[in-house]
Amino acid sequence: MNDWIEQITGWLLEVTQIKGFWILLITIPLALLQGIVGVFPFATLVMLHISVLGVANGLLASWIAGSVAGMAVYLISKFMFFDWFNRKWLSKLEKYERWQKSLDRYGVWAVIFLRTIPIMPNNLISFMSAVSNLRTVPYTWSNIIGNLSSIWLFGILSASIVFPGMDLRLLILSYVGFLLVLLGAFFIRQRMMAKKDRSMTA
Repeated sequence: MNDWIEQITGWLLEVTQIKGFWILLITIPLALLQGIVGVFPFATLVMLHISVLGVANGLLASWIAGSVAGMAVYLISKFMFFDWFNRKWLSKLEKYERWQKSLDRYGVWAVIFLRTIPIMPNNLISFMSAVSNLRTVPYTWSNIIGNLSSIWLFGILSASIVFPGMDLRLLILSYVGFLLVLLGAFFIRQRMMAKKDRSMTA
């Protein structure tokens, strides 16, 4: 399936002569397809973006495509085709029941964590968010930040394959700094919530 996607995309690029970020006209619809039915891994599009645009611009394009797809799947499954998504993913939701409970409890932070650590499909994360008590605005921010984290990590892992010998120290160190900021924000938020809970029960 990955080879098929790469061949079709390569053919479209050759026929349309699309260059630069105009590639998103092709890859965003593919990201939506991936987000709805999951017929190929999103990593295929990330590799394609990096190959065509270079590491920095390729990761930026992947972030845009992933964020758009994640938002679209959330809105579609929440407001338009909830019953269809529910039937399609019900068995998998049972498998990830404990993560659904974490999503209900931690909301934004659970989405960011699940996007960062590839333990379940991206489309399933979007659907789980749609059926949770997470509201649209918080999901939007968690989707943007979570996709940034996920694609940044994959960029580190794939850049050495696409561009052998590339110095990845800046990319790695900046990502570590990004994770430390997220971790700090999470603990501050948790302490504030715990303090609020104590004041309410006092």
